[in-house]
Amino acid sequence: MLKKYLLVTKPGIIFGNLISVAGGFFLASRGRIDGTLLLVTLLGVALVIASGCVFNNVIDRDIDRLMERTRQRALVKGLISPPVALVYASVLGLAGFSLLYFGANFLAAFFGVIGFVVYVGFYSLFLKRQSIHGTLVGSISGAVPPVIGYCAVTGVFDLGALLLLLIFSMWQMPHSFAIGIFRYQDYKAAGVPVLPVARDLSSAKRQIIVYIIIFAVVALLLSAAGYAGYGYFAVTLGMSLYWLYLALKGFGATDDVRWARGVFGFSILIVTALSVMMALDFQTDSVLASQSSPVASVSNPIL
Repeated sequence: MLKKYLLVTKPGIIFGNLISVAGGFFLASRGRIDGTLLLVTLLGVALVIASGCVFNNVIDRDIDRLMERTRQRALVKGLISPPVALVYASVLGLAGFSLLYFGANFLAAFFGVIGFVVYVGFYSLFLKRQSIHGTLVGSISGAVPPVIGYCAVTGVFDLGALLLLLIFSMWQMPHSFAIGIFRYQDYKAAGVPVLPVARDLSSAKRQIIVYIIIFAVVALLLSAAGYAGYGYFAVTLGMSLYWLYLALKGFGATDDVRWARGVFGFSILIVTALSVMMALDFQTDSVLASQSSPVASVSNPIL
């Protein structure tokens, strides 16, 4: 009985996002870990994401019937009614926002709201079904979790937080386009205008390459700006180049589905590795203070 309520929150998505939350949190903590704050932040983000996923299940239940991978979901099969799901999602969301606001700070809760509104409001309710640009807008919600982790510690939106937002937003694009390719038939059947369906596979392959390059440049800036060290830089550079190599192989691929799954699979590895390196290879306050003026902006919040 409880399993259906767990599955409707999409635990895999929650777990994946919590890795990036921890990366942002440890990067900002610079070795001084507040265990209680970490636990509250992780739980708060998990509840907010769970809420958004349940709302998404309610909104998408009509097109979920048309896709092979989603037609067994609880709301499609009638195991959970939409009114019950809406109450469930609301309770999860209120609990998550409350934890972030009272347990962390206003800024962490604010970005939780931003991510939720973008995902449920702009993406799920409208852009997913109407626009080829839905993936780009939706990438903002996917990039918010590490920013929440970072801001929970610092209480400010500074250059480090901005770089995290850009890194994870750019990562979302090739990751999502790869899904659009190997789930092409599902999206086509449901009439969802993801890039491979709305245009063609060649366009999607070109965009994957462009966004991997942008991702790599922005990700390396975290070291250039003095937030992460040489270890992070080396791992990011090496893995980005290999990800680009995998993407370029798509133009000669004889099996696009297999190729796209490879690009997708490596996207999971690289974002996990970056989050781990952020936690391990951070710069201390003393190092940051000794850097030149671009790094000094760490102490000057943008928001």
